[in-house]
Amino acid sequence: MASLPRIAPMLATPGRLPPASADDAYAYEVKQDGQRCIVYLPGDGSVQLRARSGTDITPAYPELRDLGTALGSRPAVLDGEIIAPDGEGRSDFQLLQSRMGLAGDPARAARMAAKIPVHLMLFDVVFLDTGSLTHIPYIERRNVLELLGLSEAAWSTPAAVVGHGRQALEATRSAGLEGLVAKRLTSLYEPGVRSRAWIKIRHVRTEDIVIGGWAPGRGRLTSLPGALLMGQPGPGGGLHYVGSVGTGWSVAERTALATLLRAAATETCPFTERPPVTAARWVEPRLVGEVRYTTRTRAGRLRQPSWHRLRLDLTLDDLA
Repeated sequence: MASLPRIAPMLATPGRLPPASADDAYAYEVKQDGQRCIVYLPGDGSVQLRARSGTDITPAYPELRDLGTALGSRPAVLDGEIIAPDGEGRSDFQLLQSRMGLAGDPARAARMAAKIPVHLMLFDVVFLDTGSLTHIPYIERRNVLELLGLSEAAWSTPAAVVGHGRQALEATRSAGLEGLVAKRLTSLYEPGVRSRAWIKIRHVRTEDIVIGGWAPGRGRLTSLPGALLMGQPGPGGGLHYVGSVGTGWSVAERTALATLLRAAATETCPFTERPPVTAARWVEPRLVGEVRYTTRTRAGRLRQPSWHRLRLDLTLDDLA
């Protein structure tokens, strides 16, 4: 059995598509919404899965056990992402959450695997046979990975396209996917580094929301909002809670919002269901804001929301 080196995953930097003049210098992969995973295949039929933190998560995903024999006796270290596909084959992080954290309970992990199977998307190979591949360019590692032929029901090697970044981004938008990762063809694998050679481009959406409450900031910011509690009119009437937003504003904007929130204060929760937020303070639902976010959860919550601006030109009635 080979002794495999522990390798921390290389990370992408948030950004925009490379300029058109550099388009052909990048490969584009679909950005998956799952759990990053480094796969260790010693060549003895076993497999070990480690999360980005280094934690051993192998027992949480029993359906990936057979990956240990996929390369026979060839030792390898692979990089990928574990996803839980929805009914249309798209990664659904909310589904995956029911599978995460079960490494200490193999029996429950096996039961959940039967209900919500996962799929491992493999996008890099950083060690093979007797040597590290971190020092060779991405395009060469990618060719090696594809030649391994890793494609089964529970794992696969998704496609990467060289150039055509704008078309690829639009295709992921149309398909309802999270975005792209642009990888420079000449980039080496930098373990544990958030590198500018890999750029993650998310589809950012905007939504008008109603502020129904807020939670105080911490320390010297307790008199200012640390998070705004957001709602939207629901089909059955009332203000439905869609999450909280606590990033994206300047100190001046936070201070101005605090004044407006105090003027709209009320003792009554305006949401149809009381949000599970400690120390929440309620306001009359008359302030409208615009937030940016990536996707919605199955429960309708906005994922990764960021404050954009106050919409003084809109009221709750405008959103109904």
